[in-house]
This record gives sequence, C-alpha cells and structure tokens, in this order.
Amino acid sequence: MNRRNFIQSGALLSGGLLISFTIPKANKLAALADTADLNVFAPNAFLNIGTDNSISVYLSHVEMGQGIWTTLPMLIADELDVDLKKINIKHGGADKAFNHVIYGAQITGGSSTTWSEFDRYRNAGATARTLLLQTAATRSGTAVESCKTEDGFVIAGSKRYTYGELANDAAKLPVPAKVPLRSSTDWRYIGKGSKRMDARVKTDGSAKFGMDIQFPGLLTAVVAHAPVFGGKVKSFDAGKAKTIPGVREVVQIPTGVAVIADHFWAAQQGRKALQITWDYGAGVQLNTGTQTAAYRKLAASDGLPVQEKGDVKAAFTKAVKTISAEYVFPYLAHAPMEPLNCTVKIENDSCEIWTGTQLPGGEQAAAAKILGFKPEQVKVNIPFLGGGFGRRATPACDFVSEAVHIAKASGRPVKMVWTREDDMKSGFYRPFYVHNVKIGVDKDGLPIAWNHNIAGQSIMADAAILFGPPPAIDDTTVEGVKGSPYLDEIPNHFVGLHTTKEVVPVLWYRSVGGTHTAFVMETLIDQLAQNAGIDPVEYRRGLFKNHSRHLAALNLVAEKGNWNRTLAPRRFKGIAVHEAFGSVVAIIAEVSVEKGVTKVHQVDCAIECGLAVNPDGVKAQMESGIIFSISMAMYGELTFVNGEVQQNNFYDYRITRMYEAPRINVYIVDSKEKMGGAGECAVPPTAPAVANAIFAATGKRIYNLPIVNNRLEKQA
Repeated sequence: MNRRNFIQSGALLSGGLLISFTIPKANKLAALADTADLNVFAPNAFLNIGTDNSISVYLSHVEMGQGIWTTLPMLIADELDVDLKKINIKHGGADKAFNHVIYGAQITGGSSTTWSEFDRYRNAGATARTLLLQTAATRSGTAVESCKTEDGFVIAGSKRYTYGELANDAAKLPVPAKVPLRSSTDWRYIGKGSKRMDARVKTDGSAKFGMDIQFPGLLTAVVAHAPVFGGKVKSFDAGKAKTIPGVREVVQIPTGVAVIADHFWAAQQGRKALQITWDYGAGVQLNTGTQTAAYRKLAASDGLPVQEKGDVKAAFTKAVKTISAEYVFPYLAHAPMEPLNCTVKIENDSCEIWTGTQLPGGEQAAAAKILGFKPEQVKVNIPFLGGGFGRRATPACDFVSEAVHIAKASGRPVKMVWTREDDMKSGFYRPFYVHNVKIGVDKDGLPIAWNHNIAGQSIMADAAILFGPPPAIDDTTVEGVKGSPYLDEIPNHFVGLHTTKEVVPVLWYRSVGGTHTAFVMETLIDQLAQNAGIDPVEYRRGLFKNHSRHLAALNLVAEKGNWNRTLAPRRFKGIAVHEAFGSVVAIIAEVSVEKGVTKVHQVDCAIECGLAVNPDGVKAQMESGIIFSISMAMYGELTFVNGEVQQNNFYDYRITRMYEAPRINVYIVDSKEKMGGAGECAVPPTAPAVANAIFAATGKRIYNLPIVNNRLEKQA
C-alpha cells in the first residue's frame, strides 16, 4: 500500500500549543491496485507494518547527530505498544507529507523536531494500534473494548495475534479521523532514558553518510569557486587539468568551474591545474577592519525600533551611574565534520540524489527546476548527516544545485565534494555583528534605562526563496534581546536594529541570534551585578521574579553546581541564563587563566525544557552545545582581506580538542511546562558564563570574540 495517498487533517494540543497537522492515510483502492505493496499495512506516512511483523518508522526530519533517530520512534513505540529495538528506522525522503507543522516546509531546524512531532507521531502510532485492535476484534468475534495490545501482539479473548497476522485486514479498514492516545502512565519509553538507536552503526562503521555513497560508473567532481564572494568566471583554460591522469571532463557551471574525474585525488589535482581568470566584482573591497569601523558607527546611533518602553532619555538623566559597552562578533563557519557532498544520477527523465540535507523538499524543487523536471521526477535519498548546525539547511540549495548542474552538463553520475577549505572559504556564515549598549542604574544598582542597538546582516533576507520577503525587523538578528526577561523589568528601554547588506552569504547557525545576543545580555547583567556589589545569582533572581522557568533553571544549577562552594586555588566561576527555542538553560562555568591562557575545567548545566522525551538525549545535546559554544567563544573567527577569507581548515579555524573539553554535569528541571527544544539552547549561555568566569579570574571584561584575541593578564 502506498504510504501517501490522501490527506487527513486535524489539530492537537501539545503542552498548550495548538498544532495543526496532516497525516496521509491509506487508500483501499490504491492498495489493491498496487500488488507490490499488498503485504504492508501503512495507515499514514510515518509508519508501516509488514505481514512478516516488520515495523518501519519514517522520519519527517533528518538525523544529523541530534538523536531524533531514537526520539521519534520512541513516540510511535509507546503508542503502538512495541519494543523500540524491533523498529526499523528510515529517513522519509522529500515529501510534502513531512512538511513541518509550523514552518510549512520540510525542514530540520530550530530545535523543533521532538516538540513539533510529539502529537503527530503519537497519533500515527495510535492510529495503527486502533486499526489492529478493530481487526482482531472482528476476526475473533470479541468486542473491541475487550481487546488489548501487548508488545507487538493483540490479545482478543483467548486469541493472540501478531501485528503481522492482522496487517492485511487492518489495511482495508478506513482510517479514523480521531483516535485515543495512551495515558502517560502507560508510557514505556517517553520520559525515560533510551540508548541511541544509531549508536551501533555509527561506531562499527556500517552507517552510511553522503560521503559513503558509491556505485559502478560514479565519478567525483570538485568545483573551483571565485576567491571573492560575488566573483564570476571571465575565462578559463582546462588544458593542463585534462592532462592529469583520471580527469575525465571540465565544465563551467553558474558558480564556477567543475573538474570531473575517476576519483577525488584526480579531481583535486585537476582543479589545482586550472587556469582561471576571475571578475572579482565589488566583493574585493571587503576588509574586516573597515567593516568593523563601519558597523561600530552604525551601532552608535539608534536603529529601526525593535522594542521600546517608557522614556529612555529622561531615565538616563535620573541614573546614578551610566555603563556603556560595545561588542564585536565575527563571521563564523559552521564547519560540520562531514564535508558537504551530493551524488546525482540522471537517466530516463528522472533524477536520483543522495545527500545529507536539512531541506529535502527544497533540494528536490531546486533540482527539478534546473533539469526542467516535475518534482516527482526527482528522488532525494537521505543518508546520515555528519553534522549540520544549519549549514545543510541552505534555502539557496547551493551545493546540491551545483551537483545537479555538473551531472546535467556531463551526462554521467557524479558525486560532488566540497573540501572543508571549500566550505570555509566559499560557504554561508553566521553574520558579523556589532552591539552598542548604554545602561543607566539607580542607587541600588538596578537598571532603570537601557539603550541597545545592533548592526548586522539579515539571515531571513537570504532565506526569502523559502519564506518569502523578509520583514523590516529580522527576528533572527534580535532574538535574545527582543523579549528578554531582563528588559521586562526595566521601565525604560529601547532596542534598535541597523540591517546591513554585504556580498557575503549568511545563514542560520546553531542557536542563530542567541550566539551573540546572549553573550551581550549575560555579560552585561554580570557587570551590573558586580557594579551593585550583589552576587550574580542573587542579582538574577531579583530580575527573574516574574519568570518562573528562568528561575527554576537558575536555582537548579546553583544548587547542583554548588555555586557557593569554595573553589580550588586559581579556579573561578561564572554564570549565565538564556532562553532559546522554547527552553531555558542555566550554565555555571569553572575556569582558570594561567599566563593569559583560559582553561574551562567544569561546566554545570540545568535545562528547563518541559517534558524531556528522552532525558539521555537531552543531556547529550547539552554536552554537545556546551562544547560547540566553547569552540565558538574561544576560537571562532573568519576574517576578510581584500574580499578573501583568511581561514582554511581546523588548523587555523580551531575547535575544542578532547584534552581541552571540560567535565560536564547536566540537570533537567522536573517540569510540566510547554515542551521546548534541546539541540541548540545550551550554546547561547555557555560562552557568556565562560566570559564571566574569566572576569572573576582576571578582572577583565570580554567585549570582542573570540576570547583568544583578548589579552587576559590579571588586572592590577
């Protein structure tokens, strides 16, 4: 039976949030016509059960290390009443049936997979279970109310049926519009720790990533891009490249010149031998120094109003003290461990693609447009993703489009590979930002006036192809300042935005706006606490008095992390709290600074995320986000000279090494609040917690990242 025939619509409440959803359900006539699928019971797009008792769950989102290969099947396992270990898990591919219930497109991002699918996947499992119960009741002559399920069986009176025995008849029943969900008291997996279902294949080497795709006749391609963003090919000579053994062809595509060869080494050597004349365009004028000066000038004035309250100017006249600060944040590369790649085979008016992508539907549409095909003529296969962090959710579908252009031009199956240097120098980045903040405090050291301006590029402007024309205020730039609980407690405040335009392409980065806004807010709050002579935890408690979730995370980390304990000599601690993607995370970082070098020894983390569907998965994501944030804060920086990116690979764009990683303790708040995400929310508060600990150690505030660019000798 085809898994996707016609659409059942509905809405469910998830933690107080009304979620509209669509569940493709079975079509009886279509099933009878499709003899290849007669042995599969598929009541919706997310699940099928075979007559051999096989159970397959199809993921509407992609697994890129965040753990949904385990979490989404857990939801179905509990509702279907089956052993989680007996479920076969597969990526769903490109299909509108898997469109995000909120974003309207098929996308993995925004730390949204688990909470957005919580009701839809449980409903999918419950629908199958209901139909199996009805089938067993009819077959046994037992009232359906007297039937029950037990670990893959339906018990009907004295009869005991496997799900596979009932599959064919269950497939013939109409799919109900509404089904009951099991009580939380019956949950076997939800809310309890589960080992990752992909752990074995990823440790024994059998997991298939995009780079692992190989079949007879497949060639490898690399692309020479302009050294400067916006640059174009004026002319090229491929003569020397074609003399390299293994090089088959050299073709020009819209973004550069591609070398196609028998294997990667030949393609790479052929690219080095190319002689290309470039038209650099205006991008050659970009220099980090001049860009910084220009952004500082912008941020020194009020921008387009984002959020305002009271009379800020008048409040400053009543302030006992004024604190001013300016922050500079560089461009950042996503740097996923698996380099970008895409395999394309075009034949018989169809196209098949293998790639690790966070936007399967977008890639399908982009490929179809390039080839003049209908979307259904393009099949997108999704292997495991070796990290994404937003880079594989490019609305422009850049690397997949390149691969399709190459395969179209060559007429042969091609695996296109970007080296890490390619992505470092020619990719999409977290934007460059400057913040300028002025704060007025009263006699008690509490803020009564706050003026805050941000200058930076709009990510949503580059995402217009996916979400339409961007609004005047890009919330991805200002999130974390806009709506901050701290500003709620400040009677007079103004937040302004200067949106800039650059030739450099930008993209959401793990935790998006929180990568810079949390750093500003949390280091400033720490500075205000120090100015007032109040303990940083107590100072925050006062400002969080009307924000129970922030307070819960803060109190838990202060308790479990033993904030008041006496540290070892030359050890210092800092704290930060931030809300992102529906969850609140509080961090205590313990550091030392010796001869100007910072070492993070321990991080204690508390998260308030509502129901933790898989607590083990939540803890793993906290650990991941903390390490990611330490890398970003300590070392992350891309710089430009005459339009060219100066960094190349992990030797000059450093990430945290194993010997540098701190001990991490994670605590989850027992909460009944609305469910939030976990994949990104530890990133924002970690960096400022480290910076606040550095201040405790040295007396020096960090206003420019990365930290390694700051002189950290202890102040006299």
